[in-house]
Amino acid sequence: MAALPSLKQLRYFLAIATELNFTRAAEVCFVGQSTLSAGLKELEDTLGVRLVERDRQNVSITPIGLEVLVRAKGILASADDLVDYVGSASGPMTGTIRLGVIPTIAPFLLPAILPTFRTQYPNLKLALREDLTQHLITRVLDHQLDFAIIALPYPTEGLLVKPLFNDEFWLAARADDPAFKGRDVQLPAKLADRLLLLEEGHCLRDHSLQACKRTEIASAEGMEATSLLTLIQMVESGLGIALIPEMAVKGGLLNGTQLVARPLTAPAPKRVIALVGRTSTARIDAYTALAKAVQNHFGASTPVSKRIGRTVRSSALSK
Repeated sequence: MAALPSLKQLRYFLAIATELNFTRAAEVCFVGQSTLSAGLKELEDTLGVRLVERDRQNVSITPIGLEVLVRAKGILASADDLVDYVGSASGPMTGTIRLGVIPTIAPFLLPAILPTFRTQYPNLKLALREDLTQHLITRVLDHQLDFAIIALPYPTEGLLVKPLFNDEFWLAARADDPAFKGRDVQLPAKLADRLLLLEEGHCLRDHSLQACKRTEIASAEGMEATSLLTLIQMVESGLGIALIPEMAVKGGLLNGTQLVARPLTAPAPKRVIALVGRTSTARIDAYTALAKAVQNHFGASTPVSKRIGRTVRSSALSK
C-alpha cells in the first residue's frame, strides 16, 4: 500500500497556503520553522509533487498544490467533524470550543459573559481569536474555528446564523460640538462629512456609512483609524465626530476622555450582533448555550425610545 499523508502534514500545508509565510505558518501550528519545513517536504515526497514554491521574498502555491489544497481542506474538515462528534457524544458541554470575535465586539462582550459562562460550564473550554469578519468566517468554513460572533449586515450564505441583540449607534463628539445643539441628534449631510471611520476591512466602517446613507466619506487628511480606541482619540483631537456602538459606550470606551455620547434620533441606525457557525456543526449544544449566555446579558436593553435626549459622559460611565 502506498504511503499516505498524515493529518499533521496536511495542517502544515494548509497553514503555509493560508499565511504564504513560513514564519507565520509555524506560529499558527505552534512548531518551529524547521519542523514545518520538514513536514512539508515529507508531504511533497509522499505525494511525489511540488506543492510550494519559495524564495527569499515570496511563497506561492503551485497549480497542483492548489488542487491538493482543496482536497486537504476536505480531509481535515472530516477529521475535525469526527473529533467533534466523539467529543459531543462523550458528554454535553465538554471539550474545547474555538470562538472568533471581531475587534469592535470582543472587548465589550467577552468580559461580560465569560465569567458566568465558565462557571456554568466548567468542563467546556473556550479558545478565543480576535480578527476581522471576513477572516473569521473563512476560518469557520475551514473548520479552524467552531463559531464566530460578528455584526450584521454581512454576507453569511451557507452559515448557521443566530441574531443575538441589536446594537444601536451613538454619536461621539466634544460636548460643544454643533451636532449636540438640538434636542434630537441627527446626521445631516454637513455633519456626515465630518464623520471619522475605521480603515477598510472593519465592518463597522460599512455600518457607519450605511447609517448616514453614504457610500464613502473623504477622511480628514487621509486619516483612518485602525481601532475604536484610535477612532476615539482622533475625535478627541478635534478631527471630527464618530458613530460608536452602544455596547462600546456602555463598556467604558469613553472613560478618561472629555467626549460625550448621545443616541441618534429614532429610528436609530444599528448593527445586529450575531453568532455564526457551520450548518453541519456537531457542537449545537455549545452553540445554543453561547447564544443564550449573550442574550441573557445583552438582550434586555432599554428601548431606544426611552433614551432619546440622554447624554452619556465619560465620567458617568465610571460610576
